[in-house]
Amino acid sequence: MGLDGVSAGSADEVLTQFQENLPQYDDFKRIVLDEVPLMDVRAPVEFAQGAFEMATNLPLMNDAEREAVGRCYQQQGHEQAVKLGHRLVNQATRAPRLAAWQAFMNAHPTAMLYCFRGGMRSKIAQQWLADSGYTLPRLKGGYKAFRRYLIDFLEAVPQAFQQAGIRPQVLAGRTGCGKTLLLKRLRNQVDLEGLANHRGSAFGRHVSPQPTQINFENALAMALMRFQSQNYNTLVLEDEAANIGSVSIPKGVFDFFKSGGHVVLEATLEARLAITHEEYVVQAQAEYAQFDDWAQFMTHAFERIRKRLGGERYQRVLTYFDQACQQQRQQGVLDGHYAWIEVLLTEYYDPMYDYQIRKKQRKVDFSGDSQAVSDYLNNALTVSERD
Repeated sequence: MGLDGVSAGSADEVLTQFQENLPQYDDFKRIVLDEVPLMDVRAPVEFAQGAFEMATNLPLMNDAEREAVGRCYQQQGHEQAVKLGHRLVNQATRAPRLAAWQAFMNAHPTAMLYCFRGGMRSKIAQQWLADSGYTLPRLKGGYKAFRRYLIDFLEAVPQAFQQAGIRPQVLAGRTGCGKTLLLKRLRNQVDLEGLANHRGSAFGRHVSPQPTQINFENALAMALMRFQSQNYNTLVLEDEAANIGSVSIPKGVFDFFKSGGHVVLEATLEARLAITHEEYVVQAQAEYAQFDDWAQFMTHAFERIRKRLGGERYQRVLTYFDQACQQQRQQGVLDGHYAWIEVLLTEYYDPMYDYQIRKKQRKVDFSGDSQAVSDYLNNALTVSERD
C-alpha cells in the first residue's frame, strides 16, 4: 500500500485502497475537555514547529522523505510525487511505523489522529490501521483546523469570560513571597509560568526548553477552555509581564487578565529568603546533571542584569555567589547562597517592585499573608463552586 488510491506498476507502488466514509471528527472542544490522546502523523520538523499537548508524533514520513516528496511535487506534479512516496514508504518501511501506531492505539484506545490538513497522510494512516483491525477517527481539517479553533477561542476569551461573569484576579507580591506556591493550592487558577515552562525572571529558565510560541498559545487556549467549563466566577493568575521568557501572552488576553482585581501576598524577608533559596538553588540545581552547569547558568544570568544591578552591586553579588559555590563544593552545604539572594531581593527586586507599584497605582482589593489571601480567594468562589 502506498500514498494514493490508484494502482501503480511496481510492487512498491501498490497504492492504498480507501474505504468509503472513514470516520472524521471535529468537536475540538470535546477533544480538549476530555484530553483525547492524539497521534500526529506529520513529519518531525512540522511537529517541532507546533503541536498539541495531548499529541505524540508518529510520522508517516520522516523529514527527508517529506522533503523529497515535496520537491518532486513542485517539479514534476502530483502523480510523480505520489509514486515517489510509494517507493519511499513501501512495505518494508511501513511495517515499523504501522507497529508504532498499533502500539499507540493499544495504549490509547480512544485516540484520534491528524496530519496538517486532515488529508492524504492521516487518511492513509487511518486506512492502514483499519486494514489491521484498528478503527480511529481523523481530525477533520487536521492540525490547521484545530489550531484555528484554538486561536479563535483565545481571541474571544475577553468577551466570552466577561459575558459568563468570570472576573480575573491577579495575585501580586514581592519576589519570593510564594505566589506560585499559593497559586498551585487553588482550584480556580491558571498557571501561566507552568504553561510557559519558565519562572518569569532573569533566573527563571528551566533546563527543559520553553514551548514554541505556537505551542504556548495552544496550551493557554486549552487551559482557559478547561477553566471555563468548571463554572468558576473568579480566575486567579499570577502577576506576569506580557512576556514570560521567550513566549508572550496574546495582547487581548493579557489586557483582560490585567483588567480584574488585584490581591497582594505579603511575606517576611525571612520567608522570602527561604522560598527563593528552595526554588532557585535547591530545586534548580536538581534539574542539572552537574553542579557546575547550574553555576554557569547563574553566572550568565547575573551578567544579563549587570547594568541594572550597577557595577558595585554586581561585583558584590558575584563575590557572594562565588563564595557560596566554593563552600558548597568543599562542604556540601547550600546555606552560603542566602547572602547573594538577600542582596538581590532587598537591593534589586524590592526597589523595582516599589517603583512599579507607584507607577501603576493599582487599587488593591486585598492583602495579607498566605493563609489570609488563600481564604480570600477561596471565598470569591460561588457557593455551588465551594460545595
